Amino acid sequence: MKLTVIGCWGGYPKINEASTGYLLEENGFKLLIDCGSGVLSKLQNIIQPEEINSVILSHYHADHIADIGVLQHARLIQSFLGKKMDELPIYAPESEQEFPKLTHKNITNGVEYHPAEVLTVGPFSIRFLRTDHPVPCYAMRIETGGKVFVYTADTSYKHELEQFSKDADLLLCECNFYKEQDGKNAGHMNSLDAGKLAAVANVKRLILTHLPHYGDIQRLKEEAAEVFNGPILVASENLSITL
Repeated sequence: MKLTVIGCWGGYPKINEASTGYLLEENGFKLLIDCGSGVLSKLQNIIQPEEINSVILSHYHADHIADIGVLQHARLIQSFLGKKMDELPIYAPESEQEFPKLTHKNITNGVEYHPAEVLTVGPFSIRFLRTDHPVPCYAMRIETGGKVFVYTADTSYKHELEQFSKDADLLLCECNFYKEQDGKNAGHMNSLDAGKLAAVANVKRLILTHLPHYGDIQRLKEEAAEVFNGPILVASENLSITL
């Protein structure tokens, strides 16, 4: 299982970068996790839009879905140019307003996932946990080949995440605030929250993501290390980890 960071900024993309998007690969299967602003542009440095096998969305905030329409149009244009591709499934939670937009002609098809059920996407087995965020949002525990990858999506600290993330090989944890800041009302974690979750859940590696647009980003790593003594990375474009 290989994870590549496409974009890692919270709210909006940093100049010449992208907001949330991650590529997860296993045995040639390519799963795009979230598709925020700038993701399609940056993704093309690694793979082309027609090469994606599936997309899964954690929630419908713009920094996680802004490029869905762009992705649909890119695949449509490539089909006009003669590229052969299957209809792309986009897995997402229920939403009366947003979910119908995920189906577009014969290019993409919205597939509702049910958070209480295990979802199989290609080689991946995916479990969900609703997070604490202003809109319905779901963390994902993704397993394949004996490895476990957990993505918190957007959330303030929630004790249920501890068991959900237990013994993960890699925890991709949102970290939108520095340790002296309280992100609870905004539905986000700070650096100490991320470090605490990694420590309590006994994960092997921690990546901090959904980063703030101010301050010294490396300080997030130093602060998380106050409570977690395992390997910590700060997400960056094209950062790649193989589990």
